[in-house]
Amino acid sequence: MNYFVQVKKWIGEITEISLLLIALGVSVEVLFGSKIPFFSGIVANLTGLISTLGENGLVGLVALGVILFLFQKKKAVEQHSNPQI
Repeated sequence: MNYFVQVKKWIGEITEISLLLIALGVSVEVLFGSKIPFFSGIVANLTGLISTLGENGLVGLVALGVILFLFQKKKAVEQHSNPQI
């Protein structure tokens, strides 16, 4: 059972690192344009994702709601397990 807890923790950490890399990529691309090889196309991909969710109407709205729910649930679990004093 402890393995599942460890795997969930690793997946959460990988997700958090991925989100930080996306934020870094957007910042770098906004500041320097698409001249940096690793960070080129991130803004275009995010714009495409948002456009796709917007075009799908209710299905896109439900998908966005599920994504936000999962992120909020993760934050609530983190705050509950690590209360800051």
